[in-house]
Amino acid sequence: MRLLRCTSVIIGLVWCLSAFGGNAAPSQPADWCKRLSARLPDVSVADCQQSALKPTGALSQKGFPILKRVIPAAKSGSPHKEPVRVLLLGGIHGDELTAAAIVFQWMQWMQTAPARDFEWDVAPVVNPDGLLAPKPQRVNANGVDLNRNFPTPDWKHDAPRYWTRVTRSDPRRFPGAAPLSEPETRWLNQEMERFRPHVIISVHAPFGVLDFDGPAPAPRRFGRLHLSPVGVYPGSLGNYSGVHKNVPVITIELPNALAMPPQAEVKRIWLDMLGWIARNVPQRTQVAQDADASPLQGGAGKAVR
Repeated sequence: MRLLRCTSVIIGLVWCLSAFGGNAAPSQPADWCKRLSARLPDVSVADCQQSALKPTGALSQKGFPILKRVIPAAKSGSPHKEPVRVLLLGGIHGDELTAAAIVFQWMQWMQTAPARDFEWDVAPVVNPDGLLAPKPQRVNANGVDLNRNFPTPDWKHDAPRYWTRVTRSDPRRFPGAAPLSEPETRWLNQEMERFRPHVIISVHAPFGVLDFDGPAPAPRRFGRLHLSPVGVYPGSLGNYSGVHKNVPVITIELPNALAMPPQAEVKRIWLDMLGWIARNVPQRTQVAQDADASPLQGGAGKAVR
């Protein structure tokens, strides 16, 4: 009898630890939002719940659902025009808290003009394990920098060599054992193929600049952030999509990874971004789009810096 009681206690302790300890996967939207809002600046549980994020079916290495929301465009005046498709990403690096938080704030404005003219695919927290680690970390649960894990040309040669020679094997910038080795990058690559974005916006911190890769005219400034290219790296999203796949990538580098910009600046960056998209990513005719290959197929690369 004592043995049975002890066994029951042990089983109960194991269940409790698995359910509540570490980075155990929450099972309900309210649980997701409690975990995320506790870590993100200026994002309440209500803000998170109102964002109406849904699980994609993909899980992080530790089992947290990768969440997204697709927001269709309002009906356009021309049946032969399809809306510009915008893929908006935050939190690829888990220790850049503002990069995820600002996406939650922008999601509150996506039903207003001119944002409603575009079709949105939004994933505010691409690296939940890094964000929710006991101390937020840049890399995912496997210790991989997700923004060095995309399959750029000659990745197997360039990415490990860059990591060892240029970063001196910095563990915060480890590209992984192979391209798309991580569940988070595999999901994002599949999502890019499915959604076929015309432009990708990826939010980071804390350089306080704009970076740009791709065929469209580069933005000069969003709010107080001015264009200042930070380089093209083996395995980076900008290199993979903007350079190799010819789908423009704007990288927004907020000035602080922990403290949000003033609300007026959050709004100004948003409005400037929408204006740039409207001017530089034109709608495509349905006939032309049907004839085109996927925007993520083909495209010439350029030398890696």
